[in-house]
Amino acid sequence: MKLTIETLRKRIDVAAKRTPADLVIKNGKVINVFTREIIEEDIAITDGFIAGLGSYEGKEMIDAGGSYIAPGFIDGHVHIESAMVTPAEFSNVVLPHGVTTVIADPHEIANVSGTDGIDFMLESSEEIPLDVFFMLPSCVPATPFENAGAFLSYKDLEKYYGHPRVLGLGEVMDYPAVMNNDAEMLKKLEDAHSKGKCIDGHAAGLNADEINIYMAAGIRTDHECINPEEALDRMRKGMYVMLREGSAARDLLALLKSVSEQNARRCLFVTDDKHLDDLINEGSIDHNVRMAIKEGMDPILAVQIATLNAAECFGLKNKGAIAPGYEADLVFISDLRNVKIEKVMKSGILAAENGIIKDSIPDSVEPAPAILDSVKIGSLKGEDLSINIGTSDANIIGIIPNSIVTRHLVEKADSLNGYFQPNPDKDYLKLAVVERHNLTGSIGLGIIKGLGITRGGIASTVAHDSHNIVAAGTSDEDLLAAIKQTASMKGGLAVVQDGKILAELPLPIAGLMSDRDSSFIFGRLSELNHALRTVGCSMEFNPFLTLSFLALPVIPELKLTDRGLFSVSSFSHIKVEA
Repeated sequence: MKLTIETLRKRIDVAAKRTPADLVIKNGKVINVFTREIIEEDIAITDGFIAGLGSYEGKEMIDAGGSYIAPGFIDGHVHIESAMVTPAEFSNVVLPHGVTTVIADPHEIANVSGTDGIDFMLESSEEIPLDVFFMLPSCVPATPFENAGAFLSYKDLEKYYGHPRVLGLGEVMDYPAVMNNDAEMLKKLEDAHSKGKCIDGHAAGLNADEINIYMAAGIRTDHECINPEEALDRMRKGMYVMLREGSAARDLLALLKSVSEQNARRCLFVTDDKHLDDLINEGSIDHNVRMAIKEGMDPILAVQIATLNAAECFGLKNKGAIAPGYEADLVFISDLRNVKIEKVMKSGILAAENGIIKDSIPDSVEPAPAILDSVKIGSLKGEDLSINIGTSDANIIGIIPNSIVTRHLVEKADSLNGYFQPNPDKDYLKLAVVERHNLTGSIGLGIIKGLGITRGGIASTVAHDSHNIVAAGTSDEDLLAAIKQTASMKGGLAVVQDGKILAELPLPIAGLMSDRDSSFIFGRLSELNHALRTVGCSMEFNPFLTLSFLALPVIPELKLTDRGLFSVSSFSHIKVEA
């Protein structure tokens, strides 16, 4: 709500007890994140904002029944596209988990559809109860070492800075461009600085000296820490450390070892990339809070990290606390240690109760035609997937379960007449990345170890960050069938065995999101998980999530783009043959 003289006058009158509040919540244990204590006072709400704490009367009264009341949780860094739902459906899923605000980076859809994708995300998140703020994609494409669907220059981003829900420049992942004073990157950084906007980082694998460069450039956050040493180094340099627990990158347990009473105010919780089924089964930021408490963190401190810290990091002055002048985004918790959420209020209105959304919000924005027609590949044949490794050792991508980091292995792989032959017994599979945006015919081929498929293949148009088709399998027949199925659906996920489609999930919006509701998607994900077990996956980690990050050439150590095998340590393509 826009603040006017009338709304301001009303708020002051309620605070001064000259006028009854619209709503008063009584008998609650209010979590004060400023002083980290619990206070038992009424919460007076008017026009969706808190007018006062103390003893108040209102037109409507709610008895909290002794429940703890926390500020609405804030996800400090999330890609909504990774949940494979539109913003409206994402709101329906996360609000019951106490998440009332998210800081989204639409670089997934921007890498496919450019400014059309950004426009869609902004428009489709306009009239929903969840507050969705945006960081503008800084690196589209993520690197010059792959073919993406779009290129965004600083000129393309300029017009968005005036939007009230755009907070700054999204995760800067092109470290060489920053270090080498690349002109385009410097202009993007300058624009964000000149407009007083935030700048997010993406400092995967950067050492202490390299963090100096990011801080000197004004980059103030990092969500790519994977161990306590990295987290502490970034905090000591003045960065905010985003404690991530997503679906593929599960770093929270390791990072909690770096958090102390002295440095906790430099931390916030994020999910980054989280699949819909994990959001439904585990939760969102409430899951991070729950894990932190279980590991011994004081519950009030965990709530502070999930609320006030995130709000202050991004300059959201009216969010993250229960205090006069703050938005009435409230989470009622019956069991604080287990973060059992009873109800969620958004701007003083009941949004969810006992894990159920109060009023499901339908999609109201139709994507641009180009967004719905983003998968284009030419004819593919078996010989297009041949990998010549000769008789020498091969450079192999080694999967680390539940991590987006990989190992660069040099091992002997099976070959026939010099061409690689998948060997499920040794867990050596063929990996392919097929350009799907501009019919370039570009195909990258490699070998992976650790995915666990024993007979069959999988493919997906979700392949961070350029989102070409990524596929892995035990035979060229199944690889081709899976790739062609994703193309025929205009994007999505597929599992194949002996040329037969076992399960599929269409994702027609940029090849990343479904146009269906969460229950449909959840059902299809269950079918996919069953099919993955059929082709041999142990499901100790999510194969599709792992697959989606094997094409991301800004995360160590070895990845595959549509242009070939990529060594992150040398920041260059290398041959499969060692």
